[in-house]
Amino acid sequence: MAELNKFSKHVTQNDTSPGAQSMLHAIGLSREDLKKPQIGIASAGWEGNPCNMHLNDLARKIKESIMKEDLMGLIFHTAGVSDAISMGSSGMRFSLPSRDVIADSVEMVGGAQWYDGLVAVVGCDKNIPGALMGISRLNRPGIMFYGGTIKAGHYNGKKLDIISSFEATGSRSTGEINEEEFRDIVFHACPGRGSCSGMYTANTMASAVEAMGMCLPFNSSYPAADEFKQVETHKVGHAMLQLLEKDIKPKDILTREAFENAIRLVMITGGSTNAVIHLIALARAIDVPLSIKDFQYFSNNTPVLGDLKPSGEYVMEDLFQVGGIPAVLKMMLREGLLHGDCMTVTGKTMAENLAEVEDLTEGQDIIHPLSNPIKPIGHLQVLYGNLAEQGAVAKITGKEGEQFTGSAQVFNSEEETNEAILMGRVKAGSVVVIRYCGPKGGPGMPEMLKPTAALMGAALGKKVALITDGRFSGGTHGFVVGHITPEAQEGGNLALVRDGDKITIDAIDNKLYVHLSDEELAERRKLWLQPSLKVSKGILHKYAKAVKSASEGCVTDE
Repeated sequence: MAELNKFSKHVTQNDTSPGAQSMLHAIGLSREDLKKPQIGIASAGWEGNPCNMHLNDLARKIKESIMKEDLMGLIFHTAGVSDAISMGSSGMRFSLPSRDVIADSVEMVGGAQWYDGLVAVVGCDKNIPGALMGISRLNRPGIMFYGGTIKAGHYNGKKLDIISSFEATGSRSTGEINEEEFRDIVFHACPGRGSCSGMYTANTMASAVEAMGMCLPFNSSYPAADEFKQVETHKVGHAMLQLLEKDIKPKDILTREAFENAIRLVMITGGSTNAVIHLIALARAIDVPLSIKDFQYFSNNTPVLGDLKPSGEYVMEDLFQVGGIPAVLKMMLREGLLHGDCMTVTGKTMAENLAEVEDLTEGQDIIHPLSNPIKPIGHLQVLYGNLAEQGAVAKITGKEGEQFTGSAQVFNSEEETNEAILMGRVKAGSVVVIRYCGPKGGPGMPEMLKPTAALMGAALGKKVALITDGRFSGGTHGFVVGHITPEAQEGGNLALVRDGDKITIDAIDNKLYVHLSDEELAERRKLWLQPSLKVSKGILHKYAKAVKSASEGCVTDE
């Protein structure tokens, strides 16, 4: 059996570190306690966001579970940003950088304090990949614990979620709903704790983590307010003890095959485009080869089966009721779409875990059978062309069509775009271009949920396309292309587009291009001046200086 306190002993059992031991005695640890393995519990809990408001309570219960196994659990905290609260404002520029702050803080505390293992208690979008990146860099036994999905809201006989609020803005601007209806939708959309309810980024990433084996079975499926989420906390201590005894570390679990499992699950469930940058970033953190080309490969070979929001009808809570993510993974294993021999945090392989799982409920229509897919290939398509020489990521469900050609309406910020949509200046047949919103140009690569939701609410979702060097929320749907690389700030051809230029998006041949000759683009480039960065100090300035492109996962540590 492995030595359980092989890291913490460097300070707890080392006579040359008496100061460290005095400090630990000061927090109440006895001499016997100092012999116990120390487990850092990183909580992303904070009061200002429903995705995170309950995480500190879960962390305390997880600590109790760890202490029962004669391990020493020690809670610390990491940052969080609410995407939904900051959406559409300059605050959204801090969202993606928070992923790397979280990764750095988890790695920093875990490394500095010599913890033998780590549990990350996470909720909102960037908590999940950020904490897992930090744990994986240290490569010490670790478990992810997701706080769970929010329950659906209800109003006027309809199910609501956070996207309902954003789309209601567009509906109000066209007169489809009145002011009172708008306020009622906003009030009822989010009924309590938990992350956004559809297969948006939080649920997408939590599901991907489960497919990779870094959380306990069903962790991504249990709703935040369900009693099973509380019961689940009691299992963490035993699981962590097993990981220590067997010396199973993240790099033993997060293999290339584990990433392939995650990508296929993201495709099958119609998950968020953000999975592309987050999984690439995580893979780079542990030196697993992964690129946007891999996403295209698996998209070509994996159907969309999940009728889940934003493009479908159902939410994560509904999927839980018919078997949850484990039942989906079991179906994938049976159909040859899953590597079953991958190790997991249970100390068992994925196939061994799934042997105990029941199949999807007979008669359910949330996950379609392979014989009747919603889309025969994946919804995430990587496009190339003179507007995306290093790639772009499109979210094409097929409901909006797979090809679009229109005249460019160009905006140099999201704020300008939102105003134009609400004032009725965006016309059917247009390709809306939002630029200077990339990792450096934003800076921070903000999400464009507000304009896409406004377009859907204004009934323009099938009549307008939108392209950007920024990102999209997992809640976005419509004919949209993001992650355009090189970004406008770096001199990508997106910076040279003018109002009226014809642009084609082709998700069949995977092309994104403006109908301009190389000669015309070269002439325009002579007139282009690179704008100064929007910030000159602080975290966003440091981020803009360090960040890699979206096609490289927006990493900052290389």
